[in-house]
Amino acid sequence: MNILVTGANGQLGNEMRIISRHTGDNYTFTDVVGAEGVETTILDITDADAVKRIVAEKGIRCIVNCAAYTNVDKAESDEALCRRLNADAPKILAEAVKEVGGLLVQISTDYVFGGDPYNTPCREEQKGTPTGVYGKTKLDGEKYIQKVGCDYVIIRTAWLYSEFGRNFVKTMLNLTATKPALKVVFDQAGTPTYAYDLANVIKAVLADYADENPSSGYTKNGIYHFSNEGVCSWYDFTKKIAELSGHTACDIQPCHSDEFPSPVKRPAYSVLDKTKIKNTFGVGVPYWTDSLKACMDNMKAVK
Repeated sequence: MNILVTGANGQLGNEMRIISRHTGDNYTFTDVVGAEGVETTILDITDADAVKRIVAEKGIRCIVNCAAYTNVDKAESDEALCRRLNADAPKILAEAVKEVGGLLVQISTDYVFGGDPYNTPCREEQKGTPTGVYGKTKLDGEKYIQKVGCDYVIIRTAWLYSEFGRNFVKTMLNLTATKPALKVVFDQAGTPTYAYDLANVIKAVLADYADENPSSGYTKNGIYHFSNEGVCSWYDFTKKIAELSGHTACDIQPCHSDEFPSPVKRPAYSVLDKTKIKNTFGVGVPYWTDSLKACMDNMKAVK
């Protein structure tokens, strides 16, 4: 099966590169810019003609959209570009894949929630209540895909990290190694997600789609949730990062969110219920501390 991956030089895109080596599928990895050491096809996913052209040229059957505007704070002052990437581009990808009777795997976010107080894991059918531009545009992207009517699997995820790019784990590794003391918010709860684990779930979705080989609509179209198992705050997350890295000299203290002013109100509780994706695709979900250790071990191995 011919598969196109957008945002291939980001965290999830790079994990998809690793996953692709263990499949018999043909992958085309795209991004808006190249990256040293990896083959990248340059593609602007906001250009409908360019998207349709590469889909036709490569005989693409599935698109995995890992590209997004993810700077939550900056999105508030850069709404036009955020909307182009998070809402308009998924619509373009959906239209392109519909023309060839294929599947779009779209990566969405826990930020589609947050406006209402929650204290139980968020389910797929729960109403979206985003509090900022980032969440609103990602939710609009979901709606556009559904309206186009292509085969689709939308996977909402949260707190993504990996060995690649910039992320919370790398930031905290640096800060806990260089700062004598650190304050981290404890009043936002969720679940970290190792991008490699998410890539494995995408691999399972693609394999299922290939096995079903639908001619009149994929039977598993829908929205799904995936993060690692468990619940923690950003404070708990940081404490575990410091523990696993041996950065125990740093005095890490919990604090309230309002001690770090932001133009966006972030979800106070965005734990995702994974029941649906586990039951539908038969995937296992690792516990967040196990996946964090695996990622940090991989980071050490690269050095």
